Amino acid sequence: MSDSALSIAFNPAGIELDPKLGLSRQLYQALRQRVLDGRLSSGSRLPASRDLATALGISRNSVVRAYDQLYAEGFIEGRIGDGTYVAQLPEKALPLKKLSTNLSTGFSTSLSPGLSTKSAKIPVITSSKVIHSTALNRVATHSLDLPPSGPPRAFRVGVPAFDLFPFEVWSKLQAAFWRKPDLQQLCYGDPAGDERLRGLIAAYLRTSRGLSCTADQILITSGAQQGISLCAQLLVEPGEGVAVENPGYRAAAYAFAIAGAQVQGVAVDQDGMDCSALAHLNNCRLAYVTPSHQYPTGVTMSLARRLELLAWAERTQGWIVEDDYDGEYRYSGAPLAPLAALDRQGRVIYVGTFGKVAFPALRLGYLVLPADLIEPFARRRSLDMRHSEVSTQAVMAEFMATGHFQRHIRRMRRAALSRRNALMADWPSGLAGVGALPSIAAGLHVAVPVASLEREQQLLAQAGAVDVEINGLSRYWQEDSVEPVDNRAGLVLGFAAVPERDIKAALKRLGAAWA
Repeated sequence: MSDSALSIAFNPAGIELDPKLGLSRQLYQALRQRVLDGRLSSGSRLPASRDLATALGISRNSVVRAYDQLYAEGFIEGRIGDGTYVAQLPEKALPLKKLSTNLSTGFSTSLSPGLSTKSAKIPVITSSKVIHSTALNRVATHSLDLPPSGPPRAFRVGVPAFDLFPFEVWSKLQAAFWRKPDLQQLCYGDPAGDERLRGLIAAYLRTSRGLSCTADQILITSGAQQGISLCAQLLVEPGEGVAVENPGYRAAAYAFAIAGAQVQGVAVDQDGMDCSALAHLNNCRLAYVTPSHQYPTGVTMSLARRLELLAWAERTQGWIVEDDYDGEYRYSGAPLAPLAALDRQGRVIYVGTFGKVAFPALRLGYLVLPADLIEPFARRRSLDMRHSEVSTQAVMAEFMATGHFQRHIRRMRRAALSRRNALMADWPSGLAGVGALPSIAAGLHVAVPVASLEREQQLLAQAGAVDVEINGLSRYWQEDSVEPVDNRAGLVLGFAAVPERDIKAALKRLGAAWA
């Protein structure tokens, strides 16, 4: 069959694009939906970008951008000299043809089974002040080291370039709020959060992540950690298994352990969490993942793994807690669509935060929940704290509504890219027992492999002696990991916390110390 005949097999009929909106985003969403619902099957050939642009009456650049995003997310693949095809997706991973095409909310409207029975026991008023000794023991066993304080320095992990935050703008908005406050806002508020802010977050996620959600599905939290803790308290029964990435974010694992879960580490490779291992875990119905930029290895979960994970959640009526902690930072193309954008069964709880685009002390985050989970989550949160501080929510809403937020994200992405480049340019090469610096396509940190735990500890001690802050990869593993200790070794470096000149100076000191 000729190339032209193969191209004709793709029928663009039904793809309607609004010229007033982003054409590449609309085309990307239309093609992605056709892959997911089976209208474009694995191996189907797509027309050349020029041909599709002509058929749709749009510029070729719009088609190229849509194709680039689909490439990045694993929906399509290029064959050298033979065009563009729909990627081979696992047939058993997801009943693609059964996916709902209702994108109004992105979630099922009926309450999904699997909400912990603890949610039905949340009292309106509680008089008990007894803390069971077992709960105290769990807290003592899983106490977490406090994050480093003080001014940021190279190469602190998890800290954005908040030296570039527009504090003057923020202070003016804060002053305007308090100059003539709405008295209604100064009374007790909705535990789910400020209504205007929730609406603006939903609008932002629709445009930036392709996540169809409404303001009613947003729950404001005091940072991402509180959102994770709420999931642990409401979605897990004591003794149930919870799958976490290994290595992974220890604070999340501790939150589930304190709630009584049996935390079970699942290996991570170049495609993210090994989702096939979930079927072999004992009584496990919840998985915590960081698919867009795995913490701390930095890998991206492949599309096949994402579909496999969603199929597991649907099959077990389980939950996926998706932590998109630094999804704004992608250095080629748009941010990847989250798992929640692929979910049509209401099994994904999406965790977001402002701390990685503003500053960590802001303590402002949010959950995107299936509609029927909002009420129990809001009730549970109201027992910890009635609601988040009012002025911070109001000021962030104004910050977003007036366009400052989007401009600041662009500024932060450019700064992180420049600081990443400074690290890559001057990273000392040829170090004994230290692997090559990986490519850095996303996020605010990088993990470098090291040959042994002994060598890791030696390098960390030498870095500390010259006032350089680096984390050991070994600290991110579960205590009961079966992986040999030397295979857990590595260096984790955040590259966004300080300007380029400080990065270059720190690397010069490191080069001398490690030589």
